[in-house]
Amino acid sequence: MEKKPHFVRREFLPREVPSISLALLLAAVLLLNALLYLYLNKFYNSLGRVEIDPGLCPFGHFKFGAVKNCSPWLSCEAINREVRKIKCVGEGAVKKVFLSEWKEKKVVLSQLTNSELKEDFLHGLKMLKALQSKHVVRLLGFCEQQFTILTEYHPLGSLRGLNETFHIPKYKGMNTWHRRLMLAIDYVSVIRYLHSSPLGTLVMCDSNDLDKVLSQYLLTSDFHVLVNDLDALPLVNRSAGRLVKCGHRELRGEFVAPEQRWPYGEDVPFEDDLMPPYDEKTDIWKIPDVSNFFLGHVEGSDIVRLHLFDIHAACKKKDPAERPSAQEVLDTYRKVLTLLIREAAMPGTREML
Repeated sequence: MEKKPHFVRREFLPREVPSISLALLLAAVLLLNALLYLYLNKFYNSLGRVEIDPGLCPFGHFKFGAVKNCSPWLSCEAINREVRKIKCVGEGAVKKVFLSEWKEKKVVLSQLTNSELKEDFLHGLKMLKALQSKHVVRLLGFCEQQFTILTEYHPLGSLRGLNETFHIPKYKGMNTWHRRLMLAIDYVSVIRYLHSSPLGTLVMCDSNDLDKVLSQYLLTSDFHVLVNDLDALPLVNRSAGRLVKCGHRELRGEFVAPEQRWPYGEDVPFEDDLMPPYDEKTDIWKIPDVSNFFLGHVEGSDIVRLHLFDIHAACKKKDPAERPSAQEVLDTYRKVLTLLIREAAMPGTREML
């Protein structure tokens, strides 16, 4: 008997399904990347990452709030006539700070308290005038004759109160690794700006401990960081052989950079004339400690620290020349932010592929 041939049906479907799934997955990844790019672009712009501040007025002018037009800095006469003190909200070695009112807007009036430190006060005013930008508190007016400075008011105060601010019900939802890393990026952006300022390379000398550093910066209502106190901001000029020393007293502790500490041991009494000067890399040494404060102990902050481990280790090099520049630190911070946002937006994608 003749056997009928058996026809074997080929099963194409099981082989085609994985190919289609993979194509769909790749298309989804590309779409997510496109959306992520648009999000990050909008994100950086909305959080002030663009270098040009559209709200910045010409030199000698200011605007703030909903006001569209720029006004000249207030003069002595205008300050005396139009500004009303409300209460004292702070006092340091150089000046006393008053919450005040100008044209129904809250402002800050700073006045010299120690005549022996008037040069520091006037230096701070000079820096405020010259460095007006998105990184620096807005100057509204001044009176050199009366040693008075008028600046914009920020109700959240200095960065010393950051953790307390995050405990306020209104801001609890912002207490995330994402927002905290953005604040650290803001801080490094300020350091980068000072190191490449219109005046040259400036060193933030009021930074001998963490609390002192935090007191020099303000937290804005939309959660940005502004430098507020510029009284101690000496200039480094390598080509002219000009380095700096932060004050005339001995600095101690692990927070300050090694080159800021007395190099001749306990047996040799400190003498300012024998203390070697240094450069802006002292600011780089302090970045990891300040950023550690910013990151706090929220969910995800340890992952951020892990990604920043190498750049922070480089910041802590004993030799200042081996430390990265503020621009290099800033670039790394931004790359880590982008990477972590991408991973958060597409969890498990790498394993699926």
